[in-house]
Amino acid sequence: MEDANKPKKRTFRTFHYRGIELDKLLDLSQKELVQLFSARQRRKFKRGIDKKAKTLLKKLRKAKKECEFGEKPKPVLTHLRNMTIIPEMVGSIVGVHNGKQYTNVEIKPEMIGYYLGEFSITYKHTRHGKPGIGATHSSRFIPLK
Repeated sequence: MEDANKPKKRTFRTFHYRGIELDKLLDLSQKELVQLFSARQRRKFKRGIDKKAKTLLKKLRKAKKECEFGEKPKPVLTHLRNMTIIPEMVGSIVGVHNGKQYTNVEIKPEMIGYYLGEFSITYKHTRHGKPGIGATHSSRFIPLK
């Protein structure tokens, strides 16, 4: 009878990437981590990370180190839309350029394996309005206000 009155403990879902928890992902070497990525990203890492990507990672580490405990780090601006999000970047804020301005993206564990560009849309969604006067033959019968 006591069990029925006792409130159930809430269990929160922990994040897994391809069956591996985030804490263990951070401990993996780059070779082991790359094996979890898709073929396109494995090829990119196999060919080597370029200087720009290394610089971005260095700036992200510095921003994380400089921020106080419990605060969000300063955004790091970048044009690298084709950078793959790796576990080391989780918790950082990246300003991704969309062609006109920088969009701040807070990196979360669910984003691992995606590209930065997927979170900064380069176009403005079109909102088609209602047809006005002279748009079609049927719009002739819309009363003027």
